[in-house]
Amino acid sequence: MSENVWHGVLDRLRSALDPEEFRRWFDGTAYASDSGDQITVWVHSESVRRHILVHYQPLIDRALRALNRPDADVRFVVSGYGEDDDE
Repeated sequence: MSENVWHGVLDRLRSALDPEEFRRWFDGTAYASDSGDQITVWVHSESVRRHILVHYQPLIDRALRALNRPDADVRFVVSGYGEDDDE
């Protein structure tokens, strides 16, 4: 198994997305924890968190199914101070 499930999800997203798109939205993410049914991932801003949820949730869910974690949810938590402006 890979280092953690989020790295496995990122590997699948990297192969599905344009390199610049992947870099923009996922390079700044960081694995925080995995409680079995919930995987916590740090993101830099609220706008990144919202964008990922709106635009990439189906791809993330598909990656989790491929990794035999279909019942796990990813929770994105803003790790920085302050928030970016709305997109």
